[in-house]
Amino acid sequence: MRQIRQVLRLANSNEKSQRSIARSLNISRDAVADYITRAAAVGLSWPLPEDMDDYELERRLFPVNARASKLNKAEPNWVEIHLALKTKGSTLQVLHEEYLAGNLAGMAYSYFCERYREYKRTLKRYMRHEHVAGDKVFVDYAGPTIPIVINAATGEIRYAQIFVAVLGASRYIYADAAWSQSLPNWIGSHVRMFEHFGGVPAVVVCDNLKAAVTRASRNDPTVNDTYQNLADHYGMMIIPARPYKPKDKAYAENGVLVVERWIIFRLRKRVFGNLVELNAAIKELLVDVNNRAFQKLPGNRLTAFQSIDRPALSALPLHRYEFAQFVRARVGLDYHVELDNRHFYSVPYALVRREVDIRLTEATVEILNGGKRVASHPRSTEPGKTTDPAHMDPAHRYLAQWDAERELDWAMGVGASTHAFMQVLLAGQRRRELAMRSVGAIKSLVRVYGEARLESGCARALSIGATQVRNLKSILQSNLDLQPATSAPVQEASFDHENIRGPGYYH
Repeated sequence: MRQIRQVLRLANSNEKSQRSIARSLNISRDAVADYITRAAAVGLSWPLPEDMDDYELERRLFPVNARASKLNKAEPNWVEIHLALKTKGSTLQVLHEEYLAGNLAGMAYSYFCERYREYKRTLKRYMRHEHVAGDKVFVDYAGPTIPIVINAATGEIRYAQIFVAVLGASRYIYADAAWSQSLPNWIGSHVRMFEHFGGVPAVVVCDNLKAAVTRASRNDPTVNDTYQNLADHYGMMIIPARPYKPKDKAYAENGVLVVERWIIFRLRKRVFGNLVELNAAIKELLVDVNNRAFQKLPGNRLTAFQSIDRPALSALPLHRYEFAQFVRARVGLDYHVELDNRHFYSVPYALVRREVDIRLTEATVEILNGGKRVASHPRSTEPGKTTDPAHMDPAHRYLAQWDAERELDWAMGVGASTHAFMQVLLAGQRRRELAMRSVGAIKSLVRVYGEARLESGCARALSIGATQVRNLKSILQSNLDLQPATSAPVQEASFDHENIRGPGYYH
């Protein structure tokens, strides 16, 4: 409309030719003639009325949409058409046929498709985000991989994945190589990224790969426990991008494109023998990438990082993050949990049958219940069993730690006769289990008769050569330990009777 006003002004006030007007405004002479003709047809001349704005001028010069007047076709409900296309099996052709069934003189299929595309373009709206210094870093993996010859003799090759990170405010890029996108490599790349930055941003925006997100969701994603543990260690937050919304991490997508063009492509002809060589080459090219001047802004990524993002990053923690995996396990009836390598670790016996969280590091196994550590053991890579006696049921702990010498010390505390009797008793037991039962039986007699009578009963048993628990129990039940011991030898009885044959009868 501003250009049309200029045409009308020049044509009416200066009386210039249409050709000169077209040349001065850089438009065609036919367009100038069309504007002048339309103005004359509706009675408009220069100067235009003061209250006529651009909308009113357009309405006067172009009263009806030319295409609409020419076609004069009924418009379908484009909202319904758009929603119907989300249904599996639906096509624009089928929807066009349904539209014609209700509008016999409706628009043709080609124009129907064109109008739908115009409607769909009106749905695309994007909000430009202004990233605060030190706020976000966007992370992802590049699509292409880099081959590494791990065995020159056999020609065996492995392919390295390229991790890419881009800071939001400065667009500073970090990249490194790892063998895979597995959880240990994902976490390791983050640790090296923070150390390269020399600080930690407030938020990490990641994709929905398995190493980062265990359950992808538009509104309520579940972050991997190890990844969340990394976030807790560095005091930052993880925000996964919405599924199928790459613009949520547009800076990562752009950073991946830069790395693919200026690093991966430039390394395509080089031969690497290990990850160390590859990462050294990537680090060298990263310097060049971050020092390339911006096209529309002053400086480059490095200067922007040093002046904008670097001062705003949080400080690194005192200790480097130690990789830890989290698993859940149910405590068995033997108050132990089992790990993949068939090694069993004890937990307090009160947690039998409960589910617990297990934090695994390279050196330790930590068992958590309700977020509180209840057990910690050195990690073993061999099948076996690690048991803390403090975790055992008291009765089980007694049985597991039973020791004959300690029982003899207890017997000495009762008395010398009890100690001597138990020595004889244990000497005659060839199995540990039977010895434990015998000692338990003796201790049960203390609860019934007391230590004094046990001591006297053991003395009486030793005096008559009785060495079994049943003998000792019989003495106490019969109160023989309370009777004075006789020192006279027992005389063999002699009988003289006519009915007794005597020893001579048998010889």
